[in-house]
Amino acid sequence: MSYSFEYIDIILLAMIAGFIFLRLRGILGKKTGYEEDMSRSFAHDFPSSNPTKKIDLNNFDEKAKSEFLEGAKIAYETIITEFSKGELKNIKNLLDKKVFKTFEDALSSRKKEGHKSETTFIGINSAEIKKHEKNGNLLEVTVEFVSEIISCVKDKEAKIIAGDPSKVKKVHDTWKFSKNIMSNDPNWSLVETNI
Repeated sequence: MSYSFEYIDIILLAMIAGFIFLRLRGILGKKTGYEEDMSRSFAHDFPSSNPTKKIDLNNFDEKAKSEFLEGAKIAYETIITEFSKGELKNIKNLLDKKVFKTFEDALSSRKKEGHKSETTFIGINSAEIKKHEKNGNLLEVTVEFVSEIISCVKDKEAKIIAGDPSKVKKVHDTWKFSKNIMSNDPNWSLVETNI
């Protein structure tokens, strides 16, 4: 009779393990194919393959918007996670010179104060194009992101001075991406944050 209780225990434990696995998969997500070298995946172009050809932003159709947003989401997650780690070399090609300098100064200040940032990127709830326009040779697209992130900043003694490592917070960001239509470079650059 005691054998039957052991089988029931094993079955219950297997069910609990399965439930935990499914919950973790739901929270953490699954591989999408964008995990490897995400910074290079943002080379999304408008429908015209010739960068010197004039692009009419009135023809920024749903397909072009969808393709652009996929790349923008990858860039957004990559930039946030790499900046949190203090690694700018992997995202330098995604940042405008002014934005890169701003990020570099922020990391330098953080390092000087002995602070350490810990960020876990949960996911993007939404990404929406708010504005797209042509400014001379530049195409500019403003995107509003809503994401979920766990983040905190710790001092030299590993005491939390900002954020909460156990709380998921909803973050609203508005970023502007730009691309020179006269350039052969297919990449878009982040030119402004939180505008």
